[in-house]
Amino acid sequence: MLFEELKLLARSRQGLIALRSADECRVEGLLGLLADTLELPLFTWKRTTGLIRHGESGPVYGTSTMDATLRHIMASPLAAMYELRGAEGLLNDPATTERLQDVAGALSERGGVAFLTGHGVEIPPALRQHTAVLDLPAPTEAEYLDLLKRLLRDLGARRTLRIDISAAELRSLLANLSGLTMLEAEKVLTRAIIVDEALTADDIRRVVEAKRTLVEREGLLEYYPVENTLADVVGLKALKDWLDKRRQLIADPQAAERFGLPFPKGILLVGIPGSGKSLCAKAVAMSWALPLLKMDPARLYNKYVGETEKNFRRALDTAEKMAPVVLWIDEIEKALTAAGGDGEDGGVSQRALGMLLTWLQERAGDVFVVATANDVSRLPAELLRKGRFDEIFFIDLPQREARGGLFAAHLRKRRRDPASFDLGRLAQASEGFTGAEIEQVVVSGLYTAFSGEGALTTDTLLEELRLTRPLSRTAAEKMAWLRDWARERTVSADGPAAGGPRVD
Repeated sequence: MLFEELKLLARSRQGLIALRSADECRVEGLLGLLADTLELPLFTWKRTTGLIRHGESGPVYGTSTMDATLRHIMASPLAAMYELRGAEGLLNDPATTERLQDVAGALSERGGVAFLTGHGVEIPPALRQHTAVLDLPAPTEAEYLDLLKRLLRDLGARRTLRIDISAAELRSLLANLSGLTMLEAEKVLTRAIIVDEALTADDIRRVVEAKRTLVEREGLLEYYPVENTLADVVGLKALKDWLDKRRQLIADPQAAERFGLPFPKGILLVGIPGSGKSLCAKAVAMSWALPLLKMDPARLYNKYVGETEKNFRRALDTAEKMAPVVLWIDEIEKALTAAGGDGEDGGVSQRALGMLLTWLQERAGDVFVVATANDVSRLPAELLRKGRFDEIFFIDLPQREARGGLFAAHLRKRRRDPASFDLGRLAQASEGFTGAEIEQVVVSGLYTAFSGEGALTTDTLLEELRLTRPLSRTAAEKMAWLRDWARERTVSADGPAAGGPRVD
């Protein structure tokens, strides 16, 4: 338990502790409880207020800066607890680092402790031997439930509230709060309840929308709207079977844990561009009823030194806080080489790779990663090692039956009856086409029919197929190399053979 660990560190005269969390309310409550338990006065320093002792209204004179505050702590004989809030932006100053070393020693001697608190506290090398580092876990479902009960009690004291929510809907509501601080959760729930003076299943949608806004606020991850299911993915039987076997684990992780099964790590999807890899990522989230976060590598790279690594860390931390969740890393090769990857980026790509590999191996939260890749020649060997992903699937060109299904799906999507078309002829004529190319054939056929003021017919689509040069012809050599690479390294998403060309 974190509280017991903090108490043990304080009693063992650990003078400096970094407590990392974005949840200021929970940190304040935890340190207040610790101060009461240890019978020590508690002071909090913020840039906007200076150093204030809890229970008093005004700040200690002359403590508006961090340097002045550290000098005050050194000069005071008082055994006390000090929270230095938002210190992460000040730790790169050598003078501050030196003074913190002195503070750590002085507090250790007189039985006090200073806490460096904030979300992104990174301890510089000179301070590491003096500092214990702890991460405050995300709120539990029980904590969210206690918060909801308190809100219903307080809001219900001033108005009549209608409560119409089943046990399953309540669990879904609480699960969708994961990743939010207690303050954020309080604001989201309060707004959802007072908008109609009720707690109902409709509040699940309101929580999801509010959470999406909060997640996207930093611009590192996208809370992706999901409208597809695995039924929308044509073919890929082996991949669908693999995911379906794990559906029950996602639905009841406690039972799976008792059975000895860990939360699945994720899958890497490689294959022909336009073959439906991105659609699979979206469909997995919908099928498993999990939130979907999309990581766009281009958003993470920054020209300033150290910022790229911080962005990667913040994005991965957000994914862990949101757990259980599906994290979609689209074109993962770009995440590892977006800044060059050939040594011209000052080592940024290598550091990003190391951070991502370590996280894939050791992540703590229930985050299922769906990574997609088009250019496997840019994937480092370390990424393909067992343990990073549960499985690597290869998605090849769709077979004849799947091509017929793709034509039917895209026609149906555009309000056309597939039964009015010769799907067999279309499937035969579209050999070598990807799913994306088949969709474009349907779209082009609609444009042709619309401009000629006629109906879309099988012949129209056959003509569009004749005029289209698919990737399998324009990049035949590259596709042959990709299939050869996949043959011994991947599992075919269609099964049973791994990789290799299809035979219709």
